[in-house]
Amino acid sequence: MKNLTVIEHPLLARALTRLRDQSTPPQAFRHHLQECGRLLACEATRFLDSRPVRVRTPLALASGVELKRPVTLVPVLRAGLALLDPFRELLPEASIGFVGQRRDEATLHPETYLFKVPDVKKADVFVLDPMLATGGSAVSTMDLLRKHGARRIRLVCLLASPEGVECVTRAHPDVPILTAALDRRLNDRGYIVPGLGDAGDRFFGT
Repeated sequence: MKNLTVIEHPLLARALTRLRDQSTPPQAFRHHLQECGRLLACEATRFLDSRPVRVRTPLALASGVELKRPVTLVPVLRAGLALLDPFRELLPEASIGFVGQRRDEATLHPETYLFKVPDVKKADVFVLDPMLATGGSAVSTMDLLRKHGARRIRLVCLLASPEGVECVTRAHPDVPILTAALDRRLNDRGYIVPGLGDAGDRFFGT
C-alpha cells in the first residue's frame, strides 16, 4: 500500500478512540471528528508545493513562501462535510466543490446525485470523506474530477479499510491516501470493522 499514509499522532489517536466509542453523543462526536479534521489537515497540507516570496516587515525585508497553486476542497456529501470546516480554517482562500454520492445498500455501488466543482485544472484538490470503506464513492468522485481536468488529487479520510485502499489504488494509482487508521476489514454490509459506525449519521445525529 505504497500510496497510503497512516498519520500517527497521539492527539489524533485519542480523538479517534472517542469517536469509536458507541456511547459518545452527537455533540461530542462532532467535536472530536473536527478535532481529527484539524490534525489531518495539518498533515495533508504538508505536501503542498510552495514558492519563495519577499515581504516587508516593520523593520526590514524578509524571505517567506506562498502556495504554488490554488487549492480546492471537495467534500463527498454528506459525511465529508464534517472535514470541510477544519480544512477551510487552515485554507481560507481555498475554493470548494461538492460531490454527492449515495450508496445503493443492495449492490454497494455509488450513485452520483450532485457534482458542482470550480475549475480544478490547475489546483491541488483534496477529496474529503471520513470513511474509505468499499472505495466506490471515492473512485467515482475522482473519476469525475479527472474528467473535469484535475491532475493533482489527494484523498483524506479518517478511517480506511484494506479493500477500500486497494480499490482506490487500482483505479487511481497516483493518488496519495492519508488516513488516521487502517482498520481490519469490511463486513458483509460494506462497513469498516471495527470502524465507528456511520460517520454521517453519528455526526448529524440522524
